[in-house]
Amino acid sequence: MPTLALTARAGLAQEEVEAPVTAVRNISSFSQQNWRDHFDTLGKATIVADTTSRALHYWSADGSDYRVYPTSVPMTEDLTKRGYTKIVRKRVGPDWTPTPSMVERNPELKYMPPGPDNPLGTHAMYLEWPAYLIHGTHDTRKIGRRSSDGCIGLYNPSIAELFEISPVGTQVRII
Repeated sequence: MPTLALTARAGLAQEEVEAPVTAVRNISSFSQQNWRDHFDTLGKATIVADTTSRALHYWSADGSDYRVYPTSVPMTEDLTKRGYTKIVRKRVGPDWTPTPSMVERNPELKYMPPGPDNPLGTHAMYLEWPAYLIHGTHDTRKIGRRSSDGCIGLYNPSIAELFEISPVGTQVRII
């Protein structure tokens, strides 16, 4: 049976389209989420990051705005953290410091100031969990893949859009 993919764009109506059964690695394999399956209320806003379909789902506080973004997800299960958290701070032009475990795997990794080579891209939203973020990436090859060291990555234009509509306190669930 074909799966249904949801296409949503800012300011446009949602529409369901049939996706090929064989689609497993691209945005046509998104599985629609319902915020009620994860939260009691929408709160300030709600995000569900689905590591299986590699999609981030966003709902506004009143439920009138629902958006879906393709993401990168952690490379391995060991790096994948699942559960409930929230956005505790946001930063335009984030700097990046590799975690100790990243340096252990690759001793050449060093601190990076904001800029075009920074792995966090143009915007970052920091979660309650230490060293776990929703952020952009300049390396567009990573989106749609298991390619991160634990974070959820989006295209830079997508994270800029999500950054603007997600207030600090937005509830987040990683599944």
